[in-house]
Amino acid sequence: MGRRISLALVLHNHQPVGNFGWVIAEAFDQAYQPLVAALERHPHVRLALHYSGPLLDWFAAERPEFLDRLAALAAADRIELLGGGYYEPVLASLPERDRLAQLRRMADAIELIGGRRPRGAWLAERVWEPDLPVSLVDGGYDWTILDDAHLRAASLDESRLWGTCTTDDQGRLLTVFGSSKGLRYRMPFGTVDEAIGYLREHATEDGHVLGLMGDDGEKFGSWPGTYDHCWGSAAWVDRFFTALAAEADWLELVTPSDWVDRERPLGRAYIPTSSYAEMGEWALPAHEGPAFEAALHRAERDGLPEARWLRGGFWRNFQVKYREINELHKQMLRTSDKVARMAEAVASGGAATTGDDERRLAEVATAELLQGQSNDCYWHGVFGGIYITHMRLATYEHLIAAEDLADAAARRRGEAVDRTVRADTNLDGVAEILVTSPGQIVVIDPTGGGGIASWDIRPVRHALTAVLRRRPEAYHGRLREADAAAAAVAENDGDDDGGNGAVPSIHDVVRSREPGLSAHLRYDAYERRSGLVHLLAPGTTAADFAAARAAEIGDAHDGPYEVVRLDDPVVLVRDVRTDDGGMVRVEKRFSFDGARRHPRIRLDVSIANRGDGAVVSDVAIEWALMMLGGGGNPAAFYEIDGERLAHDGHGERAGATMIRSGNDHIGIELTSTIEPATTLWWTPIETVSNSEYGFERTYQGSALVAVWPVRLAVGERVSLAVDQRVAVTRDRSEDA
Repeated sequence: MGRRISLALVLHNHQPVGNFGWVIAEAFDQAYQPLVAALERHPHVRLALHYSGPLLDWFAAERPEFLDRLAALAAADRIELLGGGYYEPVLASLPERDRLAQLRRMADAIELIGGRRPRGAWLAERVWEPDLPVSLVDGGYDWTILDDAHLRAASLDESRLWGTCTTDDQGRLLTVFGSSKGLRYRMPFGTVDEAIGYLREHATEDGHVLGLMGDDGEKFGSWPGTYDHCWGSAAWVDRFFTALAAEADWLELVTPSDWVDRERPLGRAYIPTSSYAEMGEWALPAHEGPAFEAALHRAERDGLPEARWLRGGFWRNFQVKYREINELHKQMLRTSDKVARMAEAVASGGAATTGDDERRLAEVATAELLQGQSNDCYWHGVFGGIYITHMRLATYEHLIAAEDLADAAARRRGEAVDRTVRADTNLDGVAEILVTSPGQIVVIDPTGGGGIASWDIRPVRHALTAVLRRRPEAYHGRLREADAAAAAVAENDGDDDGGNGAVPSIHDVVRSREPGLSAHLRYDAYERRSGLVHLLAPGTTAADFAAARAAEIGDAHDGPYEVVRLDDPVVLVRDVRTDDGGMVRVEKRFSFDGARRHPRIRLDVSIANRGDGAVVSDVAIEWALMMLGGGGNPAAFYEIDGERLAHDGHGERAGATMIRSGNDHIGIELTSTIEPATTLWWTPIETVSNSEYGFERTYQGSALVAVWPVRLAVGERVSLAVDQRVAVTRDRSEDA
């Protein structure tokens, strides 16, 4: 009969919560619709498709006929629809109750589309932890897909990668497929003949072998440079599908569930914590990433056996690498606990009123929470992650909405919600200060310069201080090299050869969206919190501050403060040793007004010279603010002396006592009053990050800095203040 093999194709399609509609529409036109049309043209092709919940919601609203086409293909047994977490969360990062809610919500949605509940679950970013069988099986799933590298890390030999294995935890048995890297990198980046030849090489006489290719559907047309390759003049997909028909005598197309039903597993495996190889690299500290990449490529190139054990960092370490990710994750956990209590009160009849309205609000809060768990802003790699501003703010928006609804329900139950408490909000072992009121939630971190770590404006669901620190990334080295090479070409008046016409993987592309971008690399020496006090060297300029080269004469901006009072006002103090051996005491007094539509923070700062010599410094109070002002967004603004200015621009004004800022679309305006009058700087906080479109500058917020030149004799004190008053034009909770 000859050598035979089976092939299971699995395409995962996902768009993040908060992504722009035009981006999704473009991906639909370039990848999602062409693929389904190709399936309709090639009736012999069977495969599995996964669409995440945000995409299903977009299809239902914008392209409902597409869901009908999927339903028809499913009814004809042409496609198997996969499930997973509805909003594509990393399940391992969630409480068990939320894992199950995400998994069951997706299963319900797939059953409505395809007429049957899904048996297989796609794992977001293939992040695996050994307890996941419990969640997946209890969520109604039989199998999942990991990379073949996961299974190699479990010490499975190559012969056991071409089929399935089983794993278990706490008595739950789960079947696991390994997606072949050889197939993933040939489809569609190799030739059709190379892909078919690779499968032929692995065929066996008994035919009990399976090649599974599970990867992003967007690479078939939506990734840069792939549309023409897949659907245009190269027509890779149609040629591949035609070739599959021509090889049907030895190459059988199956769905994963077909294989599970007819073939025995090849053995048992207990798989260590892991994700795909690139994710392991990205999770490492920036200075270790290049060394890991070089070691892995060298081991793979030389066929060294240790390649199977090289898997980089642990996904959870993104919460170590990025303060912003950790605080987002811990806010999600805090919100989850509150939403769970809300749902439990409704279920037990403990709510003030347990009628339909209270149940509906609990369902709305749950939906907001689950959307706030979408994985995309809980990590960072070549695809942007936490650096993508609008998606980061969308994630916060959903979490703020869920927590606001849960707190409102708790007030109706008569619980004490609005208060100021010590709480370890970021789970670092040291308590922060958590201020909760109807209009805002504020977290002050005494250990981080006594600054405001988060300031959520509840009526408009906006995270006002959700900025991002500028920090080194491993890929910045590639940008510097590319810029240097481009400069050398320009100097020699020459051109490179433009390549050989191949379509490289997105992981190998080096593009830049503006020339000389490496010149804009700036790195902050501290976390960009708000309400920070800087003791700057005299004569520091706005340009110095913007470029992260301002000289500090003490650590008032990032040293730990002592909390001496928790009532309103909250009082923090720190004795700061200056570079010249002097000593100043910095006292910060935070006052809050919790009015729903007019929340307010006032920061009074006193600086006393407690040393034995004069203190000379430019004292600055920094507020790092997020108004979604990137790209010169006309809705986001500063306004000073009647002049409206872009929120992502630079500016300086002497003798200022007040400046306004805001975003008309969000419906928020912030009035900043400065006492006494002084010089104001404002400057964008811009990162240089990588994405599927290339290296680019990204607005991550704006620094508003009030600067006073101060000279203090021994025993003298100066008092300064910034009063921040918020006004909103709407209350979105009224629409819930």
